[in-house]
Amino acid sequence: MTITPPGHRRTRRRVVVVQPYVPGYRTSFFNHLQVKLDTAGVDLEVLYGVVPQQQAARRDAAPCACAMQVPSRQLPAPGGRSLLWRRVAHRAASADVVVLEQALRNLEAYPLLLRQLMQRAGSNSPRVAFWGHGRTYTKKTSRLQAAAKDAITRQASWFFAYTQGGARHVASCGFPRDRITVLHNSVDTKELEAMRDRADVLGTPEHDESVALRMQYRLKSGRTALYVGGLDAPKRIPQLLDCAQRLAHCLPGFRLLVAGDGVDRGLVEAASAAPNSPVVALGHRSGRSVALLGAVSDVMLMPGRVGLCAVDSFALRTPIVTTDWPWHAPEFEYLEDGRNAVVTRDDPEAYAMAVRDVLNDRARLQNLRESCRCDAAAYTADGMAQRFCDGLLRMLGTNM
Repeated sequence: MTITPPGHRRTRRRVVVVQPYVPGYRTSFFNHLQVKLDTAGVDLEVLYGVVPQQQAARRDAAPCACAMQVPSRQLPAPGGRSLLWRRVAHRAASADVVVLEQALRNLEAYPLLLRQLMQRAGSNSPRVAFWGHGRTYTKKTSRLQAAAKDAITRQASWFFAYTQGGARHVASCGFPRDRITVLHNSVDTKELEAMRDRADVLGTPEHDESVALRMQYRLKSGRTALYVGGLDAPKRIPQLLDCAQRLAHCLPGFRLLVAGDGVDRGLVEAASAAPNSPVVALGHRSGRSVALLGAVSDVMLMPGRVGLCAVDSFALRTPIVTTDWPWHAPEFEYLEDGRNAVVTRDDPEAYAMAVRDVLNDRARLQNLRESCRCDAAAYTADGMAQRFCDGLLRMLGTNM
C-alpha cells in the first residue's frame, strides 16, 4: 500500500474506504479493486478498526495489502445499541473520495458529510459516498431510525448499493438515480468453483478426497445436507438442528455437515456428540475444504439469514433451502424459489418436509443444481470490483 504523507503534493487521485473491519470474504474484492483503480491512476486505502464484539466470535478477520488499522472506539448508546468511532480524519482529509459504510452508528460520517457540505461553499474536502444495503433488511427499525438513515444517505455524493432492491429504495427516497451504482454484492468464488468441478473428475486429488469424506462420515447421495457460515443468532442454529433431527427420523442415513464458528458453536458440538446424531460438527472451514463439502452434499440448509451464502451455493451447485423469514440480507434477492433455491413458509415442520421432498426428487434437485451453476457467473468478486471501480471513476469525473 502506498502511503502519501500529509501535505505532500499528489499527482494521482486517492480513494479511502472505511470499514468496521476486514473480513476474509472481502480481501479478494479489495485486492481486485486496488488493481483496477491503480490501472486508472487512483490509489486505494482501506481504513478499519477493531473487530466489533458481535463479529469477533466468527474469527474471520483477515489481512489485506491495501488496508491499515486505525484507532477505534465502541461507545454505548440507548436501547442496547452501540456507536462506532474510527480515527480517520487525518487520512481522509487528503483523499478525493471517502466511501463509508451506510450506518447511523458510524460517528466519523457526520464531520465528513459536514465538510463536504462546506466544500460546496468553496472549501476543499473529499466527496463522501456510502455503500451498503440501501435500507435496513435484517432487523426491525423505528420509523424515526429509517427516516434518519434515509436523510443521512441523501447527503452523500454517490451510493453503492449491494443489490437492485437496495438501489430502488434509495432512489425512492429522493437520491439521484444517476449517482447510484449497483454492485451485485459477492465474494470470490473462482477457485471454489474450480475445486468443486475437479471433485467430479476421476483421478483428481479432489475426487479422491471427496470419496474419503463420504466414507469418513458415512454420507449417502440424496441424504446429505450442508451448512456453512457463522454460528450465531441470525442464522437460527436451534432451528437448523431441529430440522436435522426431523429429517433423520424420515430419511434413514441423513447427515447434516455443519462448518462454521461463533457463539452457538457449543449447540452444534453438543448435538453432534449425542448418540446416533445426524449432525457432524466440523468447525471453521474455508477454501478447498468448503469445496469438498459442497461436492459431497446435496443441499444447503439455511433456516435463518441468507446473505452471501447464496453466492457460495451457486458456486458449489448446492441449492439453498430456506424460509420466508423476514430478516434475510439483501442477497436473498438472488434466490428464485423453484429455480435455483427452495423457499418455504417459516414453520419448522414445513421446512423439514420441503428439504425431505427435494432430497427425494432427483430430477428436481438436478434442475436446481444446474440453475445454480448458470447463476454463479453473475456474482463474482471481480465483477463487483469492476462495478465499484466504474462508479468511483464516474464520481471522480463528475462535478457535483
